[in-house]
Amino acid sequence: MRSRLYLLVKSVGPGPGPRQYIQRGPETNTLPLDHRRHISAYGYTQAKALVYPKHGSPSDVLSLHTHSISPPHSQLLTLRTLAAPLNPADINQIQGTYPTAPPFTSAIGTAQPHAVPGNEACFEVLSAGSACKHVSKGDWVIPRRTGLGTWRTHLQVEEDQIMKVDNTGLKAEQVATVSVNPVSAYRMLKDFTKLEEGDWFIQNGANSGVGRAAVQLGKTWGLNSICIVRKREGTEGETLKREMQELGATVLVSDEEVMEKGFGERVKEWTNGGRKRLGLGLNCVGGDAGTAMAKVLDAGGTVVTYGAMSRSPMRVGAGMLIFKDLRFLGFWVSRWGDRVPEEKKQTIDEILGLIREGNFKDVPMVEVPWSWETKKEDLLDAVQGTLDGFRKGKGIFKFGDT
Repeated sequence: MRSRLYLLVKSVGPGPGPRQYIQRGPETNTLPLDHRRHISAYGYTQAKALVYPKHGSPSDVLSLHTHSISPPHSQLLTLRTLAAPLNPADINQIQGTYPTAPPFTSAIGTAQPHAVPGNEACFEVLSAGSACKHVSKGDWVIPRRTGLGTWRTHLQVEEDQIMKVDNTGLKAEQVATVSVNPVSAYRMLKDFTKLEEGDWFIQNGANSGVGRAAVQLGKTWGLNSICIVRKREGTEGETLKREMQELGATVLVSDEEVMEKGFGERVKEWTNGGRKRLGLGLNCVGGDAGTAMAKVLDAGGTVVTYGAMSRSPMRVGAGMLIFKDLRFLGFWVSRWGDRVPEEKKQTIDEILGLIREGNFKDVPMVEVPWSWETKKEDLLDAVQGTLDGFRKGKGIFKFGDT
């Protein structure tokens, strides 16, 4: 194999302009920079990132930017992305409709300040500065807080911006998707009301990532679940029912059944005439569906809202507050995790332990390959797929030869 010496190349911005090339010595021909990643003779790593200069529709504002990363020093780490999911919140951040967003900077050499989308990922440490104490080359790490910007092949961060995870027996996509949906389910089941073994909880959007996680955690802890999903006809409905039961759902009902007169009586039958407590409702839909779910909770029960897919407000009657003493609270995992990162790490470690033991299954995923040759259009199609919601599973960038 011929040896190759690659020259240091300056950053290439997302906009039009002259193409920059790299030398393929000792040969005299060249390759376009956007066709090959390399480590330069000076130790610089070539990287690509999806970036945007302003908020807007992803198809309008996202571009693919190529840049160089210098060798790490002090407490800096150079990371290679192994997997990064495409979450609805990531899209909302690009659109400018989410409460938080990654910063706009010129840190990766864009002509004007840009932001890098993405909040979850699994990274491999390529190299570490001399002052790094807790991680080393080859370790797997995840973001400590939200807003890191994960839709890129490589990045450089301070050591205190990441958490090390034990990757024994795990796949990169399992690690990359642990910190939002499974952690949300874990904390909502644990933090808002005390549920004893044999107690019940009810949730809508039960086949979502959070819903599937709640079912499995509930089963592990001896809890029963009433799982509400959108009505599906024929084979699709039977398949989903089988999937949810295999995960551990005790009862599966459609959103239409919840709205029917007499649903409360059915709930009493399931809960042994009301002798088993139904004390918690997990709500990601809102609107009338959320209200109907709340009505069947026992007195003193708690509704935790973590989403609002219907985009309609819940109507809470005075009787639900006065006579049933129900509590209505919200949970935002990003704020919780940023406030207590060490508790977040403990939660993640426990969930990853369940995955290793075979007691926690992955959500259905649709892998989006990202190699050095992947075109911007293919990446944007994947982002659009998340926006349209047409996938059969969670979209996730799976990084290959980058």
